[in-house]
Amino acid sequence: MNHAAQDPHAKPLVGWRVLVPRGGPWGDGVAASLRRQGATPIIAPLINFAPTRDHETLERALTDLAAGAFRWLTVTSATTVDVLYAYRATIPASTKVAAVGETTSAALQAVGYKVDLVPERDNSAAGMAEQLIALEPEPVDILTLRSEIAKPVLTRSLSDAGHRVRSVVAYRTVGVPVADRVARDVESGRINAILVTSGSVAEQVHAQFPRIPDSTVIAAIGPRTARDARRAGLEVDVVAETQTVDALIAAVATFSLPHAADEFAPQTGVIRLPGISRED
Repeated sequence: MNHAAQDPHAKPLVGWRVLVPRGGPWGDGVAASLRRQGATPIIAPLINFAPTRDHETLERALTDLAAGAFRWLTVTSATTVDVLYAYRATIPASTKVAAVGETTSAALQAVGYKVDLVPERDNSAAGMAEQLIALEPEPVDILTLRSEIAKPVLTRSLSDAGHRVRSVVAYRTVGVPVADRVARDVESGRINAILVTSGSVAEQVHAQFPRIPDSTVIAAIGPRTARDARRAGLEVDVVAETQTVDALIAAVATFSLPHAADEFAPQTGVIRLPGISRED
């Protein structure tokens, strides 16, 4: 694919149809950002979030959180923020909050929670653990809220460093079948780009869209998501420089529109982006 020529005054994604794989406030926000760049967003939630199967354990943990039992609370997704808000969880001033990245940090602040730490370099569970361990040389009590399918990287790293960690499942991730029309638009190339924002989304993209044209840009929100996507069987074209929605959209905007999706869209050739291998 060709890199798009960038005019600082132009909207770089005019004519593009971009699949947004999550709904709700997050999806609406991404759609608004895409429209500002000239794109037509297609909100087609591929995953949804179901309540934890163990409500009692989660409620006890949140009660203890409100009582000041933990030095740190770790939040590794915007969905965890939704759970905290739904349960009207209280985070006392004595408890510090670590967010895995800027998106999660923004979600926390949007509903009135403070954020004390965002990893400076590595927006992942491993990066968060590394900074927490550096900040807390002595054992402290830490509450980690996670998805049912999340790997216990954070809990294991913090426990190995001597901290007292309570790991609690806050929610489950479930796949959502897309409308037939969306599946047809992906297969035909009418949708020009697909945003991949997590390993769970990647698995659903691969499962629900078995025939994605080579001209469709697959954009991953960060290196970790790109690795998860490739393990799921996706062919990733571009990876956002930072784990933010703005960086993800900017990554898509480096490409030229691969072909006319509408009568008004410009015609361009299809050339694979130099330096990006489908086998990476």
